[in-house]
Order: sequence, then C-alpha cells, then structure tokens
Amino acid sequence: MTAAKWTGEVPQAPFELELEARRVDGTDFFCAVTFPARGADECLTLVIGGWGGATVGISSIDGKDASENETRSLMAFETGVWYRIKLLREGERIAVWINGEKMINVDTTGKQLSLRPGPVSDCAPFGLATWQTTGEVRGMRYRGL
Repeated sequence: MTAAKWTGEVPQAPFELELEARRVDGTDFFCAVTFPARGADECLTLVIGGWGGATVGISSIDGKDASENETRSLMAFETGVWYRIKLLREGERIAVWINGEKMINVDTTGKQLSLRPGPVSDCAPFGLATWQTTGEVRGMRYRGL
C-alpha cells in the first residue's frame, strides 16, 4: 500500500472534496480517500477500483467493507484514464460522483462507521492510498460547506 496523510487542519463535515485520479499500473484500487465521517476519531474510506479493479464503495459501514455493503457498485476503469471524483459529506449523508454520475448516496444515521482493519488506518483522519497499484491524483480541492 502507498499512503499519503494530510497533516494540516482536519476537514470537518459538512464538506466537499473533488479530485481527479487514474490508474497507471496494477489491478486494484488506484484511489482511496480516508476522511472524517463524524469527526477525526470516526473515519471512513471511499474506495475507487478495489477488489480486483472495479469496485466503488465505502469501508466500513456496520462492519462491512465497501465490497459487502449498500454503497458497493461496479465500474470499469481504464488504465491511464483520468476520472473526476466528487465526495460530499453533509449531515449524515455521503454522496459520491464519478465523472458526473452519482455512484453513492447513503444515509449513515444510526450506522456504525469505522475503518477497515489494516494499513489504511495510516491515512486517518484524512489521506489517500493505493493498493498493489500505481495511481496518480491531481487537482485535489476541499471546501467546507
């Protein structure tokens, strides 16, 4: 895993994050964004291209990974192609768009939110990661709402 952790002020909800990411090489997630869901001690990870390269989702909700919970969807990602990603955290709602298509729209009210056990915790409370893949990120922009 390659990880980058933000060392500045931790974003607080509500916020919007936009970035572009692409897979350069490999077959697993080329972009994972760990972010504070309800504060710096309760984080989640948005996974783009995980579990063999096509899974989009959020880990972990009620103890289930992105590949196992209601946020899971599949999308074909081409190597070398830039994808525009937008993450919105507002109230208990998390929404994600990829290239303008809404991929995730989940209400987390009453749900247990946590990080998947393992090295992704190195990114908490706010950071980026790849797994067995080389990825690139550009144009990252955060704004409070």
